[in-house]
Amino acid sequence: MRILYLDCFSGLSGDMMVAALVDAGADRLYLEEELQRIRLEPFTLEWKRVIKRGISSLKFDVVPDPGHPPVHHRHYSEIVAMLTQAGFNERVSSLSLAMFEKIGLAESKIHGIPLETVHFHEVGAIDSIVDIVGIALAIDSLQVDQIYSSPVPLGSGTIRIDHGVYPVPAPATLEMMRGLPVASTKLRYELTTPTGAGVVSGIVDEFCDGIPPMIVEAIGYGAGTRDLPEQPNVLRVIVGTDTSGLTQHAHTHSHAHTHSHEHEHAHSHDHDPVHHHGHSHVHDHSRDHGHSQDHDHGHGHMQDHNRDHGQSHVHDHSHEPVQESEPPNELEQSPKHNH
Repeated sequence: MRILYLDCFSGLSGDMMVAALVDAGADRLYLEEELQRIRLEPFTLEWKRVIKRGISSLKFDVVPDPGHPPVHHRHYSEIVAMLTQAGFNERVSSLSLAMFEKIGLAESKIHGIPLETVHFHEVGAIDSIVDIVGIALAIDSLQVDQIYSSPVPLGSGTIRIDHGVYPVPAPATLEMMRGLPVASTKLRYELTTPTGAGVVSGIVDEFCDGIPPMIVEAIGYGAGTRDLPEQPNVLRVIVGTDTSGLTQHAHTHSHAHTHSHEHEHAHSHDHDPVHHHGHSHVHDHSRDHGHSQDHDHGHGHMQDHNRDHGQSHVHDHSHEPVQESEPPNELEQSPKHNH
């Protein structure tokens, strides 16, 4: 079974997730081609390598067409209709819808309105939509069967959004994290955005304090815009093959040491946890991973705050490390509070 581990030591945002998955080997061309199915308004994608406190990482930005006034507010029902009619494969559609549903439910609860009438603010902007669909496409490209995550640091302090100055974590972010493990932090920044919380609550199958038993095959680093004090502002993802079943089998048959490899391969499918998660994340996510209380989540200001990113025009073709001189993002000053 192929697994993905999200090491969220500096939090999580939509653009960081897309960048980390591509850095770990997701097919960038596949993402770029499929994302053209989103025909809400024109946009371009920009990729570049940056250095975050010594770590070379990938930076991803969605840049709206300057000649086309961006639309920042869209209804949940409008986004659902777009996703179901765009022609994405079933898994991509299901993963995307699972994340948007979590955001929509959070918005619904926070504002006290029906899900169908939820009006997204920043999360309805084209960059947030592209981030969420891009994550689904990257997971599909990597052929991941199960997703794990570390406990998630949310941040602290305050942010400014459409409704005014709000505490961190934002109401929608906190609502989506109900029942899920969070990590403490002394950093007074928004570390996990509403889009990031939508990822964690919508498609993560299991949480663990460390890397799960696996054979590591690929590692990716996705950069945020802000430079954090004393730690790199990156999301690390690890892709590999699950070995929990093999470990159990080896323990059971430890006396047959010389045959361990043959036994492991012969029985790996019997122990593959994927058999109780289904073949797609969608099934797991529809059950809300046992966190049923998340279903009454309302979504506060679901902005893909990820998008604090500076719009660099250095395309992915550039491999020259960019110094960590990117201007620190004023949390939530831009439509995407990309930390």
